[in-house]
Order: sequence, then C-alpha cells, then structure tokens
Amino acid sequence: MDAAIDFCELGFIRVAAAAPALALADPAANAEQILALADDLAARGASLVLFPELALTGYSCEDLFFSAGLHQAARRALVRLAQATADRSVTLIVGFPWQTRDGRMLNAAVVLAGGRVCGVVPKTHLPNHDEFYERRWFASGAGVDETVADPVLGSFRVSAAQLFSIGHTRFGIELCEDLWAPEPPGIPLCLAGADLILNPSASNELVAKADYRRDLVRMTSARGLCGYLYAGSGPLESTKDVVFGGHLLAAENGQLLGESNRFEFSGTSLLLEFDIERLRHDRLRNTTFAAVPRGASLPLVECAPRPATIDSLRRGVDAHPFVPGDEGEFEARAAEILAIQSTGLARRVLSAGSARLVIGLSGGLDSTLAFLVCLDALTKLGRPLSDLSPLTLPGPGTSERTLESARALCRAVGVTLKEIPIHAAVAQHLADLGHTTRNDIVFENAQARERTQLLFNHANQVGGLLVGTGDLSELALGWCTFNADHMASYNVNASVPKTMMAYLVRWYARHRALPALVPVLERVLTTPISPELLEPSPERAVQATEDIVGPYELHDFFLFHFMRNGSSPRRIHALAVVAFAPRYSAPTIRRWLREFCKRFFTQQFKRTTLPPGPKVGSVSLSPRGDWRMPDEAAVAAILEEVDALPDAPIMGDGAMASV
Repeated sequence: MDAAIDFCELGFIRVAAAAPALALADPAANAEQILALADDLAARGASLVLFPELALTGYSCEDLFFSAGLHQAARRALVRLAQATADRSVTLIVGFPWQTRDGRMLNAAVVLAGGRVCGVVPKTHLPNHDEFYERRWFASGAGVDETVADPVLGSFRVSAAQLFSIGHTRFGIELCEDLWAPEPPGIPLCLAGADLILNPSASNELVAKADYRRDLVRMTSARGLCGYLYAGSGPLESTKDVVFGGHLLAAENGQLLGESNRFEFSGTSLLLEFDIERLRHDRLRNTTFAAVPRGASLPLVECAPRPATIDSLRRGVDAHPFVPGDEGEFEARAAEILAIQSTGLARRVLSAGSARLVIGLSGGLDSTLAFLVCLDALTKLGRPLSDLSPLTLPGPGTSERTLESARALCRAVGVTLKEIPIHAAVAQHLADLGHTTRNDIVFENAQARERTQLLFNHANQVGGLLVGTGDLSELALGWCTFNADHMASYNVNASVPKTMMAYLVRWYARHRALPALVPVLERVLTTPISPELLEPSPERAVQATEDIVGPYELHDFFLFHFMRNGSSPRRIHALAVVAFAPRYSAPTIRRWLREFCKRFFTQQFKRTTLPPGPKVGSVSLSPRGDWRMPDEAAVAAILEEVDALPDAPIMGDGAMASV
C-alpha cells in the first residue's frame, strides 16, 4: 500500500519571508534580488514569498519618494516582477509606493502571481512620531477602494479590504504600523476568513524592540486564530538615524514557528509551513471567535489554484506533544500542573467536609503521582499528613516490587499504610459466581471491583474522600474497569496523559521530595507499566500493558492530534511517521492507530460517567467539559480508512524524532 503523501493535501502550505540585499533607490537591482530569492525559495517548495515594506525602492528613500524618476523606475521594476511570475508557480508580495488616480501616494503591498498584479493593499496606519515621518510622503489607505485596468499589469483592486487565495489557503495583508495599532486591520481580515496575515514591515531595531515585536506577532496570531508571517526591512536601508535588522518572524495561534537572524547584509530568508487545517479546527471550536459580528464579506482574489506539493515537512512534529521540550519550560509547567491538581483536590475536600483523603496505592506510576498530589493538597490546607489514608490491596497478580514500592512511599513520608489482601475475597466472589477460570476478563475485573468496593467503604468508614488515580491516556483507551478503577470521588489525574506522568514524578523527585522519598520515586519510575491482574507463571510473565494496547507515547500522540487538532486518521498517521521515525515503522504506527480508534470509539460509555477531576491541559475527556460523544458512534468506516493507510515511510526535514 505504498503511496506518496502530499502534506498540502493534509492542510499544510509552505511559505517564506525574505529580506533581500537592498540597493537603496534602485528598483531594477532590487527586482533582480527579489526574483533570485523567490526562485531559490520556490525551488524549495514555497508557494508564497513575502518581502519587506517598500522592498522595490527601499523604505528609507525619504524625499526621493517625490521623484518622478524613482517612480518610473519602480513601475518598470514592478512590470518586470509581474511578467516574471507568468512562468513561475510562486506568489510574491512586494512593498511598493503606489499612486492613486486622485494623486495620493500610498505605502502599499502588491500581490503578484500568474504574470499579473492580483491586488494592491495600502497601509492604513501611518506612523508620524519619534523617528517616523511617513505622513510627509504617504496618505492613509483607509477608505481607498479603486479598480485599476492596466494594459500591462492587468485588472485589480486597490483596497485594504480584500483577501487572496492559493488553493485552500486564504490570506490578508496589513503593513508594519497596522500591527501596532489599537485596532489592527488584520483582525477583521481574519474574521472575514483569512487563514494567514502577511505583514511587510520596516521596523527599526532598538534595545529590546525585537522581543516586543516577537511577542506582538505571536499574540496577534493567537487573537486572530491565524498564522502570521512578518518580513522586516534589512540592514542595507539607510542608517542615517536608525538601523534596520531584517527581522523575519512566523507565528501560529500563539506559538512562534520560526525567526531569522538579524543584521545580515547578504540578505536572509525564513521558510516554513503553516498548518491551515489546524487553524480552521481551532476556529470551529472557539465559539467566541464564531460569535463576533462580521461586516460585509470581502472579495477573494485567486492567486493560484493550489499550493506547491509538499513531500516532507520542515516544521518539527513533536513526538511528545503533551510534554514541553524545553527543560526550563517543563519545570514551570510541572509546578503549575501539580498546583492545579492539588488546588482542585483541596477545594473538593473543603466542599465535602472530608476528614481524610483515601487513596489506593498500587506502587505504580499513576497512584504515585496521585499520592504526591494528596500530600500537596493537605499541605495547602494546613492539615497533617496523617489525614491521608492510603490502602494497598494486593491480589493474585500483585508483584513484590510494586507492593514494596507502595510500602516504601508511605514509610518515606511517615504515613500509615493499611494493607488488605484481596485473595480470599476474590476467591469467594468467583466461587459464588461458579467461575473457575483464572485468566479471563471476569477474573481480572473481579479484582478491580473488589479493590474499588474496599476503597469506597473505607472512605465511608473514616469520613474520607476517595482520590482517583487513572490517567487521561487510560480513559482515552478505556483501559479501566467500568465501575471499578474507573470510579472515585475525585480523580486528580483525569487530564494528565501517561507521557506526562513520568516527567511529573521525576520533577517532584528532583525539586520537591524529601531525601527519603527520592529513591522510592526513582524505583517507581523504572517499574514497567502493568495492571497486575493475571498471576505470573513460568509460562506467562507479568502483564505488560503496552504489549497489549500499544505504546502510550503513540496513543498520546494520536489522542493529541485527534482531540486538539481534529485530525483525520490519514493525517495523524502521516504526522506520526514523521515524528517517530525511525523508531516505529509506518505499518507499526498504523496497527496501533487502528487499536486507538477502535478503543476510543467503543469505550466512550466509560467516559460518559466519569467522576469529576481538574483539567490541567488543552485536552480533557470530561463529559461535562471538553468532550461530548454518543456512546454508540460507529467506528467501522474509520477502521477501513486506517486499514487503507500507506506503508511507505514519510520523513520530515525538521522532525523532532527523539523519543
């Protein structure tokens, strides 16, 4: 089933921003520099290249903008660029001093494709403060709307109120100061349907201004739920009073995708992909964005019928999207997650008037994290750790390793562990049923339900609140026993994925744990994940969960892209092959993606009746919060789609494949 993947069909478009080596006031030379850069970037798959503000002349021409000679040369250069796009598949956005029929000069961006001008977008907000004096030369483009029929350049509109398209991608344009304005024109363009906002700019460099510019671009992309591409003028502008750096930036819904080095005399470029499908999914989910009143629809000008083919991705595809890659960011994130968990639990204790916290300790990862959250919650409430009532309930499949870990956890922090073996109770239960098999689902679930019964009844006995331990990944797969470990008074791990669990426990060991607790947490971290519900024997080793349901790192990847980005199985598979190569082959990923889809759909009935628990990240399966799904949703068609996925490996140029 080998088949080539075109990532543009999966919702991506490759674009570029470029700051060419400028010849100030020499449009002919600038046109050749622009074409040379455009050709190089198009050869690398760019469908669109954005150049800086007034790139054909240079931004810092000052009173030369009054020169007829400069304007004549600029028009000749514009004709040269327009005609050059006739036999090129790339769309160009170039800054240009445009003159209107009524004699005004506009600081504008010209969109060029297919041998013609597709449209001219004038700058709305003109800075005339500090080092900027644009109103000396230019008029605002606010309200300008004229149609031009040029025998050479074609027919087009001059207006800030228009959108452009390359295949499925729609983009709008705002220029430099427009971004800094209290009401930037890019936001109405987003509301009118622009997926991307392009900004040709000439922002000079000052101490710390790059940081401000970076944050402004990033947060504007978040506000507009859009991609934002920014191209600043380079250092070959005049340095009489200011210096320009050629800062190129790209952001996507609040995340910085990339930026260039600054102060490069030979020119610089930034090449990357925007994920249009993800942006549109974000808008569909965001009812606030959908509810904002819209004005009249804007005209849409087609620049090209489809974007260039993308056979690999330059942008990284993170194998562990729930876990921050930067260590400093992760430390801050871990502290915040634990604070959310412990605060939610502490508030629940206050509401319930509970005397104690009851928790079942298995000696595994999930119950260990929940145990640590209980410690933090009691500390937050100013209550002694003796108010924690941990129970361990060893059964037929319990290993000595996990049992000793449960005991050691309690010894390390000085709390009393109650140990209740369930062998006899399970045996009696099975005998009452007349069930003699000891390796089937009845045998396993009898243990899980016996434990939950004891935990709830002990909570009643001590006036306590039963703390749940199951995690987000298990809930997604339905890897829990209905009305057993599936149930609790309050589940602190409900929205913590398995891939995050180990990082949180490791962080706690390094930054918060008492010395006696550290080796116990390290022991838990090296314990294989297992439900421990079947009796080990010479013929059968201890159950390994990931041998049964598949690797959790894959399932967390599938869950993130299905829930957070609304991705189809085909798209998830393609991204997973990029992210996890060469550790997992395409057929292996397809196998476990099939398992994920089957389990996710067939196990919804368990999530419909989940106990409460705190949301800590962008993905939650709470039936009262993020996820409402019918228990009976059909999965057959989805499994057919998965079965038809290709075996061919797909590699991305920038894949973050360290797993």
